[in-house]
Amino acid sequence: MAAFALAASLSPGPVNLVAFNLGLNRGLGPALRHVSGATCGFSVLLLAIGGGLQWLAQWTALMHAIRLGGVLFLLYLAWRLARSDGALVQETPGRPPSFVAGALMQWLNPKAWIASSAGMAAYTAGDPARVVPFALIFFGICYLSVGSWALLGARLRRRLPSPAWVRRLNRGMGLALLVSALMLATMPLSGSGAA
Repeated sequence: MAAFALAASLSPGPVNLVAFNLGLNRGLGPALRHVSGATCGFSVLLLAIGGGLQWLAQWTALMHAIRLGGVLFLLYLAWRLARSDGALVQETPGRPPSFVAGALMQWLNPKAWIASSAGMAAYTAGDPARVVPFALIFFGICYLSVGSWALLGARLRRRLPSPAWVRRLNRGMGLALLVSALMLATMPLSGSGAA
């Protein structure tokens, strides 16, 4: 269970890229709102799948709608990163990182639905007594995994010499999110990985 949770949570993906970028641009404290939201969002999805909603993942039209929502959300985030001026935010003016946006990213991620369905099928074998322990294991590992991306961004924040470097890194992260959106748009509705 723990190995599955680690592989699904630690690998690079949109949720982790956003955590890294928030750590870089706003610092670890504000980035932890996203980390908490993404972890709680995935855990609630995992519990919902374990509680009987796995049949929803078999509705092709619903999965396509979730995919479209995820692609649009990633494109929006990529656009915001590309437009960034590279100034590191000290006091979080404007809209701070959002718990809800972190949770929403997981619910709009078809890979999160697939990982939830696959994990619940493989590790709970339909036994309701195993659903909560699996979700608790996943919660801890997911929080630490996504949080490590935010911490990496926050550490790098102290080492970048100028806004021009931050701008380049933000554009690179925006490009990575664009590639993630394109991959999400073209991937078959099967696979694994939540973060």
